[in-house]
Amino acid sequence: MNFTLKQLRYVEATGRLGSIANAAIELNISQSSITAAIGALENQIGFDLFVRTPAKGISVTPAGQETLNLIRSFITQSRQFEAEVSAIGGDSTGSVRIACYATAAPSFLPPILKNFKSHYPNTSIKFLEGNMETIMAFLNSGEADLAFTYEETLEERQLFTPLFTAPPYALIPLDDPLAQQTSVSLVELADRPMIMLDLPRTKEYFNAMFEQSGLKPNIVHSTRSTEIVRALVLGGHGYSLLNICPPDYGTGNTPFRVVPLRNPVKSPVFGIITRSDTRQPAIVKAFINQCIELKGAGVFEEITAKYKTP
Repeated sequence: MNFTLKQLRYVEATGRLGSIANAAIELNISQSSITAAIGALENQIGFDLFVRTPAKGISVTPAGQETLNLIRSFITQSRQFEAEVSAIGGDSTGSVRIACYATAAPSFLPPILKNFKSHYPNTSIKFLEGNMETIMAFLNSGEADLAFTYEETLEERQLFTPLFTAPPYALIPLDDPLAQQTSVSLVELADRPMIMLDLPRTKEYFNAMFEQSGLKPNIVHSTRSTEIVRALVLGGHGYSLLNICPPDYGTGNTPFRVVPLRNPVKSPVFGIITRSDTRQPAIVKAFINQCIELKGAGVFEEITAKYKTP
């Protein structure tokens, strides 16, 4: 077969975005170039990758889906090759593509990025944000080199590098008497109005905490946004439970408090997930090693110390 990496990227973008027009916009090229690339590849492999439907766009055929998976794997390996070749000669260059659990990012990413850029100033970092399910999709599709998330999301053919435990804590309005305590129990919280962070796996985790204690939370509001959670707590509409506390929560004159949970509850482990079937570029390995060094220096323990039970 005779096809170029550029053609494969055109085809991959079309399959991922579900539209030739959208792929053309992302890649900043003409739709005719993408159509030509798809046609050339289909002619060589002898079957259709996409079904074209007038006024409805395109859909991927079963054989096309398998081909797209192979193309994505090949593109990932080509990026790694480019990154490692660019690092030859001693200068650490290239890019690191990070999928990150969005609600946790403000807490731990700043010290990581500051430390990494001080050692590798010629690198670039691309962020892909989402919930625990979407960031794993980024990793599995080859769009991300690594994912920052919880160990419980680990799948087959993946490796986990632990960084810190993330005990849950209560975010309580300042005018609630519980905000003056050094810790709080689930029994004390159960009857109070709760604002639930309703993200995949997150809601199930917090509900399970109550169920294991024979309790049921009094959920009055549900949202997928941590900013809305914060706003509702600020407004005195209830308390919330979260993991990994942003550095500005409960500091200064903010009208809410971060209060550790007193009950013996399961604290999930947060860290880095990579694919075990993929050889990482040198710069990605360096990034992970920097994170491990920060863990050894106690940087992440400092982040979580303020909401651990005294």
